Amino acid sequence: MVWVLLVATGLLAVLVGALAWRVRGLERTLRSTLERSLAEPAAPAAPAEPVPAPQPQFVITRVGEPEEPVAPAPTVPAPVFADLLLKETVVQTASLLHGVRRALAPETRNRIRFHVRQEVKRSRKQRRADLRDFRREWAARQREGTAA
Repeated sequence: MVWVLLVATGLLAVLVGALAWRVRGLERTLRSTLERSLAEPAAPAAPAEPVPAPQPQFVITRVGEPEEPVAPAPTVPAPVFADLLLKETVVQTASLLHGVRRALAPETRNRIRFHVRQEVKRSRKQRRADLRDFRREWAARQREGTAA
């Protein structure tokens, strides 16, 4: 495991070294290009023909145009909004309380208790049957071993 870490560390060190060497080379190239461009006197630019500006295909802004009136978003008056919000909250709360009350009702608890007892009885019966089968097989193997 240690040798894997050593190999990975070595590879990373080689990679970092190669990158540093490449950066130094690019730095030297950039420096020489910059020195050459500063050493040469700037030649007077020849008068270039004016290039017509391309016509915009899409205009995003409407600078200088009158603003169109924006229709206000439909709103609900504050009392109506509060009424709707409270009704929804009350309905959800009542629904939750009804479900809790129903889950904790005596009939539901008794039904759950009955089914749990029934399942426990079934599992005990199954366990006893499995134990009887195991003992029967074990006794048969013992008899075969002593008879031989």
